[in-house]
Amino acid sequence: MRKLSLELDLLQAFLAVIDCGGFTSAAQRLHSTQSTVSQKVRRLEDRVGHRLIERNSRSVLLTEAGQIVLAYARQMISVHDQLLEALSGALITVIVRLGVPEDFAGGKTTRALATFGHRYPQVKLEVTSGLSSDLISAYDQGDLDLILIKQRQYSRDAVARLPEKTAWVDSAKHPAFDQDPIPLVTFPRRGVYREEIISAVESLGRRWRISFTSSSLRGIQGAVADGMGISLLPRRAVGAEHIELGVEQGLPVIDAFELALCHRPNADPLVIALCQMLVQMLRLETAEDSL
Repeated sequence: MRKLSLELDLLQAFLAVIDCGGFTSAAQRLHSTQSTVSQKVRRLEDRVGHRLIERNSRSVLLTEAGQIVLAYARQMISVHDQLLEALSGALITVIVRLGVPEDFAGGKTTRALATFGHRYPQVKLEVTSGLSSDLISAYDQGDLDLILIKQRQYSRDAVARLPEKTAWVDSAKHPAFDQDPIPLVTFPRRGVYREEIISAVESLGRRWRISFTSSSLRGIQGAVADGMGISLLPRRAVGAEHIELGVEQGLPVIDAFELALCHRPNADPLVIALCQMLVQMLRLETAEDSL
């Protein structure tokens, strides 16, 4: 059995006749002619197979079938209008999945991301912070669209590169550098800087031990501040509770690392726009560090 299909414009004409109390007034509301409205109501009656309006009276009278159609027609038109209203203000949402190291999970980065969100309200940002090795793994598995990572220079293809300035740090209140062996505070084996820290200390002919390991930058910062050992940190992560070490202690300048931004060649234009905004932020930061 073939199912009936009722056009909304037929139901709208039927409702207009009922609400306006006649065909003439309904035609005016619909900006149509009386004959057109009458034809639409007749087509609706033909579709449902029932007479819906008694035309023998000067007033509009509904038949029993007309009363049933009236109730459902109001619901259908209401749902139709709600759908159009919802779509009229809707934006196509583009999800951009960004991965950043922990020391970029606040401050200037979040302010830049907020600016990006205001500029592109159709974008839903999903930001993940973590070790660069974990971010690279997630990116390679397709779980991230754009990553900002720390890496040894030119070790991975990138769409933008900037130098990563580092600093040797010790506790301002409880220095640990003169201890023997020297206690070291490092990221885990997969983390950046670990090998450089160990190699630099060994080049001094000093004994060393790993006193604290953490995958959290805040954990590293706190451990150094509390006197658990020395470490190598991004310059932006050096706080007032730290003192910087360097050539006076025989420690070398570490300039083997860079910040790299990576996205796929066929990336969405909004991913590329976010990448460009992050590059601008990083360049300003690099310029400020040089002052």
